[in-house]
Amino acid sequence: MTTTETGTGGHEAAALLERTRETVEPELRRTVRELPGQMRRVAAYHFGWERADGLPGPRGPGGGKAIRPALVMAAAQALGGKGEEAVRAAAAVELAHNFTLLHDDIIDEDSRRRGRPTAWTVFGIPDALLAGDAMLALALRWLAEDPHPAAARASSRLAACIVELCAGQQADCAFEERTEVSLEECLAMATAKTGALLGCSCALGALYAGAGEEEVAALDAFGREAGLAFQLIDDLIGIWGDPEHTGKPAGADLVARKKSLPVVAALTSGTPAGAELAELYAGPMTGPDVRRAADAVERAGGRDWAQIHAADRMGRAVQQLQRAVPDLTAAGGLLSLAEFVTRRTR
Repeated sequence: MTTTETGTGGHEAAALLERTRETVEPELRRTVRELPGQMRRVAAYHFGWERADGLPGPRGPGGGKAIRPALVMAAAQALGGKGEEAVRAAAAVELAHNFTLLHDDIIDEDSRRRGRPTAWTVFGIPDALLAGDAMLALALRWLAEDPHPAAARASSRLAACIVELCAGQQADCAFEERTEVSLEECLAMATAKTGALLGCSCALGALYAGAGEEEVAALDAFGREAGLAFQLIDDLIGIWGDPEHTGKPAGADLVARKKSLPVVAALTSGTPAGAELAELYAGPMTGPDVRRAADAVERAGGRDWAQIHAADRMGRAVQQLQRAVPDLTAAGGLLSLAEFVTRRTR
């Protein structure tokens, strides 16, 4: 894959994401309307549909990129199914994903998401937590009640994925309290925290296409490998991303002293720059410290390692995809989405 985010692959992915939003958002809105009063308000605000006062939101239709529901529908199509039959599964995945975002913002004490104040800063921690919990329950119920023959297996798979994802998030939090974290531990955490849900999204699409267990497993593995590449790029953006595009302060992950993948690669590099980064991570970060830390990560090789490893993981993802779809021309949607998320700059 050689096109860039702004090239042919990027345009194809953007069109696919837009079609997914147009298809899945009405289902999402119908589902969220089932939530009781205040939880519905929090969810509608979080999705960008409404302002805090309940008036229509300024963002237009939806707030997220819809990558995970797009993977569900693209996977179904790649294996000969009909994407529109997997709309409920796609909506359930997006609800589950946004449950994690509501909780992540509280855990990380993030004050901005998608260019707006995070839900917990507007409605308070209890309301944001409970809205997230209700959205997850709604996702599993919505999927379990789908009359499609694959719905029961899909619901079970999504539930197991959420447990794995929570374990990854717990490990991520635990790393912040430790002075030493191995790169292997960090990769396992990122696979659970990010790769699991992308893999599950692809697996659900395969289930809705009537695929066998080997094909479902291959699509899950594809999503996991692409998800790890996604996390590597996301970690790079967390250090060097443009605040105007990310909606977060420059070097936000460094300010929080997160043990992200580029940081752990730098800390375990055995270089003077890695030792300098460890000293900076031992105390609170000021503005100049954040700039020094970013420079230290780069000099210790963390930035190059993350970029190279992201490309390697995408190569592995394609190999897994070929196990289920030998003729990759049938999986153009999946490939364009994978390239989009791993070549983005924000």
